[in-house]
Amino acid sequence: MSIGEQACSLAALILYDDGIPITAEKISTLVKASKISVESYWATLIAKLLEKRSVDDLILSVGSGGGGAAVAVATPAAGGAGGAAPEAAPAAEEKKEEPKEESDDDMGFSLFD
Repeated sequence: MSIGEQACSLAALILYDDGIPITAEKISTLVKASKISVESYWATLIAKLLEKRSVDDLILSVGSGGGGAAVAVATPAAGGAGGAAPEAAPAAEEKKEEPKEESDDDMGFSLFD
């Protein structure tokens, strides 16, 4: 992630947090006030993205990890030959059970005893 992308993303979050409509001009104003020089297209890209998607949805979906598998499965199908049917997607790998970590409560003590 570039400095410009980060600065404009954070400016958009500041605007959202204050209840101010997110526009490219307002993002640019905040970035300039922070004395960070960025490419002019970042503010426009971030503003256009947030016109179509809710900031709440973006924040809540961070770390969900659901997006990677769909891209991996869709990519081979997109590159298929003209009339050829795409091969069946490989079966999803079974999730390996990770050993449950012991908490302090399980050991009979906690940090605040």
